[in-house]
Amino acid sequence: MDIKKIHEKPPYGMIAILFIGAFVALLNNTLLNIALPTIMNEFNVKPSEVQWLTTGFMLVNGILIPVSAFFIQKFTNRKLFITAMTLFSLGTLIAIIAPSFWILVVARMIQAAGSAMMMPLLMNIMLTAFPVERRGAAMGIFGLVMFTAPAIGPTLSGFILESQSWRMLFIIVLPIALLTLVYAIFRLRNITPNRDMKLDVFSIILSSIGFGGLLYGFSSAGDKGWSAPIVYGTIAIGAIALLIFVLRQLRMDEPMLDFRIYKYPMFALSSIISVVTSAAMFSAMILTPLYVQSVREISPLDAGILMFPGALLMGLMSPITGRLFDKYGARVMAVIGLSVTVITTYYMSEFGMETGYYYIMTIYTIRMVGMALVMMPVMTNGLNQLPAKSNPHGVAINSTLQQVAGAIGSALLLTIMTTRMGSVGASLMADATDAGDMPTTAEGLGVLQQEIEKQAMLEGISYAFFIATLIAIVGLVLAFFIKRVEPPVSEFNVSDSGEEKE
Repeated sequence: MDIKKIHEKPPYGMIAILFIGAFVALLNNTLLNIALPTIMNEFNVKPSEVQWLTTGFMLVNGILIPVSAFFIQKFTNRKLFITAMTLFSLGTLIAIIAPSFWILVVARMIQAAGSAMMMPLLMNIMLTAFPVERRGAAMGIFGLVMFTAPAIGPTLSGFILESQSWRMLFIIVLPIALLTLVYAIFRLRNITPNRDMKLDVFSIILSSIGFGGLLYGFSSAGDKGWSAPIVYGTIAIGAIALLIFVLRQLRMDEPMLDFRIYKYPMFALSSIISVVTSAAMFSAMILTPLYVQSVREISPLDAGILMFPGALLMGLMSPITGRLFDKYGARVMAVIGLSVTVITTYYMSEFGMETGYYYIMTIYTIRMVGMALVMMPVMTNGLNQLPAKSNPHGVAINSTLQQVAGAIGSALLLTIMTTRMGSVGASLMADATDAGDMPTTAEGLGVLQQEIEKQAMLEGISYAFFIATLIAIVGLVLAFFIKRVEPPVSEFNVSDSGEEKE
């Protein structure tokens, strides 16, 4: 099929079914977070064990997303999507009937093997189906799926768990996944170009150890502490493996992940800004619930409701920002969006014990709107500079770096919060002792310690938000260097089998 004909009449029906598949995969990722305490009680497992339901999912994503560039070039988009939806549906079914905790973990990993391919595949199809001048609007719709599904997850999960078992979270997903799979089998066609490539097994091993080690190490730091051998050991092994992996890719004629695309300055700049923004965004998604639930003692459901408008509006803003990007370019969008992010993150560092519920909701919502103005426009502008054959590599690298940046940013800011919390707590206890305000009863001492812990946590969270403000400022400064770009001319046709023709 001629690429010009695809641009003239994009396959909207096919893209819609891909959207649905990606939506249920992303929705399922956040649905389970609120159910972790319930699952922990039912299977009688420790908090460190129940975290494997999210850690295992994340690790499989971290291993497979870097390989997605190879798969997307090697196999047709039809085969990839059907395989991905089959794995996702199988994992969902196993989760529904899982008789033990570790079978449930395996089910989540099978789900992850399917969902890991969804977003890179969908993004590559969007880049192929739409010409540069319409990509902003198209990628804006993509952002609607990417941000809205995770936003709905926690709130929907909270409502369902009020009256239903955690298994219902998988039961509601399975029919949608199966219908999507059946439709794809009969209606999906191939539009992405393919070429014959050989799989470099050693590169996959290095990539898995590298990205998997970094993700696991940084994600475990908040729970186990930086001094734990499993934390600094996996980070060190991951970093060494990643360095060897990058050097190997640079020397290969057909790399699994082509890091040579960093020679394109706007892609490199967009990649750095995306990393900074992801670190700030994901860390706030952890710090805000800690403040709301642990410091202010707001219920999990009310906390989910508080965060829902911001996350939902972030998704709904994506189509609008996409059209604005087509008209004004990425620099204007990024400067405005990061300015909003800097200001609102600073206001969040000023939250106190008496800050109003709706004030918190408003600041958080405005912050998420600022994020929406940044994420997709910056990423799309960077990808626009790449030749068509490099799109799979650009998408894979961006997707992987966002996950790693989110894990690293969250771990660092949680560490900053914990360190500050410890020093403030010790100082407050010393002040109480010096002032002679120490209660004489065990009950009174317990109340005082609880108050000091809450105040210390508030100080820790506030300081972490202040550091997040500085991180966002780095992104804002970089945004002024963004230039509007177009990809090098690269005409090719795509046959019905998906093979590229020069």
